[in-house]
Amino acid sequence: MQTEQIKVTGMTCGGCSSNVTKALRAVNGVDNVIVSLSDANATVQFDEKLTSPEQLKSAIREAGYGIDVANTPQQSTGKGCCG
Repeated sequence: MQTEQIKVTGMTCGGCSSNVTKALRAVNGVDNVIVSLSDANATVQFDEKLTSPEQLKSAIREAGYGIDVANTPQQSTGKGCCG
């Protein structure tokens, strides 16, 4: 198992964090997901043989949220469920 921490943008409420959690749990190989609205962070445990960090980030983007990548200009801020 591997653990990945992903900074998520666009989460504004509990519904947003729930949406991100559901999107990540739907990815094949994901074992555990903890999403913190206050920290704008998702911690994901997954089987690296079945999925990758890029697939996790893609699932977040498809759910309507953005990824905050350090030292990289943000391309999408994400609209979340409320915006």
